[in-house]
Amino acid sequence: MSDQQPPFPPEQPHPGQPGQPPFGQPGPGYGGMPPTPGAGAPAGLLERFVARFLDGLILGVAYFVVSLVIGAILPFGRFLSTGELFIYNLVLVPLSVALSLGYYAYLESTQGRTLGKQVMKLQVVGPAGGHPTLEQALRRNAFLALSLAGIVPIIGQLLGALAGLAAVIFIAVTINNDTVRRQGWHDTFAGGTQVLKVG
Repeated sequence: MSDQQPPFPPEQPHPGQPGQPPFGQPGPGYGGMPPTPGAGAPAGLLERFVARFLDGLILGVAYFVVSLVIGAILPFGRFLSTGELFIYNLVLVPLSVALSLGYYAYLESTQGRTLGKQVMKLQVVGPAGGHPTLEQALRRNAFLALSLAGIVPIIGQLLGALAGLAAVIFIAVTINNDTVRRQGWHDTFAGGTQVLKVG
């Protein structure tokens, strides 16, 4: 009788824990979700910018509607005093930020893409594959909360706009500098999310 053990047939996996991929092979994705079919190379800066721009247009329409509704509800005259403008911003700005964060976080965590990314055939993938979790999607879009500075009339709006612009520039620079995975600092902050081309 030989001391050598017969090798496993190639079609059978090596015994181990159920559902575990062979060593060195990618797993099925976050939460057991398979990777997106057709997902390919990391998306470039221009494609991601266009997707964000399209999402911005969609959200701009939503902001306009929300501002009209708030303007109709609040008992202010046609021209707002400084105090009335502060109250108006105190209501409008947090609602706008919540709308933005909700839009990106919900669609990225449930669909893997916003409407803009769908048009551009892009997909957000979580650190382990599949869709990012809600927490990861919130973290990768957390820079949108810088707009909360706009609650304070004039100076707050200016500071919020400058901080938002600085965040977007920093994201663009970090995406451009990462020539392999094209991850921005917001992707790193979210634990390693990535935007891929899908089609």
